[in-house]
Amino acid sequence: MKKILLYVEFPQAYGFVIKYVKPQYQAHLYSRHRREKSPPIFCKPTSSPPPLSLSPSPLTLKHFRKPFNCKDESLREEDGGASKLAALKRKRPARINIPVMNMGFETRPDLDLDRLSEVEVEGDGYSFYCKKGKRGGVMEDRYSAVMGLQGDSKQAFFGVFDGHGGAGAAEFAAKNLDRNIRKEMERTREEGIEEAVKKGYVATDMGFLKEDIRGGTCCVTALIHEGNLVVSNAGDCRAVMSRGGDAEALTIDHRPSREDERERIESLGGYVDCCHGVWRVHGSLAVSRAIGDCHLKQWVISEPVTKILKIKPEHEFLILASDGLWDKVSNQEAVDVVRPLCVGNDKRPEPFSACKKLVDLSLSRGSADDISVMLTSMFEFLAYTSFLLCVCWPFNLPGKGFCQQQQEKGVDSEHTT
Repeated sequence: MKKILLYVEFPQAYGFVIKYVKPQYQAHLYSRHRREKSPPIFCKPTSSPPPLSLSPSPLTLKHFRKPFNCKDESLREEDGGASKLAALKRKRPARINIPVMNMGFETRPDLDLDRLSEVEVEGDGYSFYCKKGKRGGVMEDRYSAVMGLQGDSKQAFFGVFDGHGGAGAAEFAAKNLDRNIRKEMERTREEGIEEAVKKGYVATDMGFLKEDIRGGTCCVTALIHEGNLVVSNAGDCRAVMSRGGDAEALTIDHRPSREDERERIESLGGYVDCCHGVWRVHGSLAVSRAIGDCHLKQWVISEPVTKILKIKPEHEFLILASDGLWDKVSNQEAVDVVRPLCVGNDKRPEPFSACKKLVDLSLSRGSADDISVMLTSMFEFLAYTSFLLCVCWPFNLPGKGFCQQQQEKGVDSEHTT
């Protein structure tokens, strides 16, 4: 950066000398120093003008960051017989707080995640990509990923949370839902895992309502426990499994347009109406189940619907995503986009590229909502005995693997609540 030292002398009769340092170029916008407006003027009474000097001033440009008409007396040299200008106090630039791209259960409010425009995560056994929508405002989506539950690499928890009316509920759920579910699993071992998940959702909802924060969030979660996949949802976030290339929806969207949900709301004294082609609870909310939404809590419940299935070799990968994806991309389309990048090829799997490709596809079709996609490889969580028997699946080998043939003859053990 170039600097010009300019001395302007006035006749001795005026009794002062003006020294003015003028930068030729303004500091770059992304300078690590604070960018201020204009350099100051220093006025000093003197009996005689100082001799001209061609040597550069010891005061560099970074010291001149105050307005041109600065009235700060601390920046002027006082009468005291000193022959040099008082050194300006240099202000230390503000600390740059770069948020860690992790919106998981360790997300904290001080990271300002709602100001991010996109989030990219490549974890061990999962990938996540989120892009802020075009509607403006803050990013309201969050995610959770907890690996190695109870010290077991074959146990994990994943979740996608689509907030509305602010990011508070999504952030609270991303931090607390998995913990509450695990607490309930320890307390209610005899009642079964479905009941533990239900109580975990309700406990998270009650905890958020105590925070007295506006808004709510839809949720879809996947708990991998003892070789089982436990998928739950409340709202319109969705889980889709690839079963040998065929898309299988493991959740059903909770919307007031569903007859059973509408009947439930009306039986509780509420009502559902259609506003501009969208069915809403009390003309307000377009989902019938969610965490939060205190003003509609009597009708918008947080109880999830849970489906449990044994993880088998033909279960290739699981997609958890917000409605920003599913409103524009069908279940089978999503599987068809992901599968060539993750299954049955000689190249290294590219799950993150698959997540990003799904988001870009939804955006190209006009989605204006926040879009979150999480992709989890089910092969990572196959029980060890299943892995030994099914090593030929789902790799790209000729013909069908032995276990795939056996699975096609049998019936999957699944349970829905």
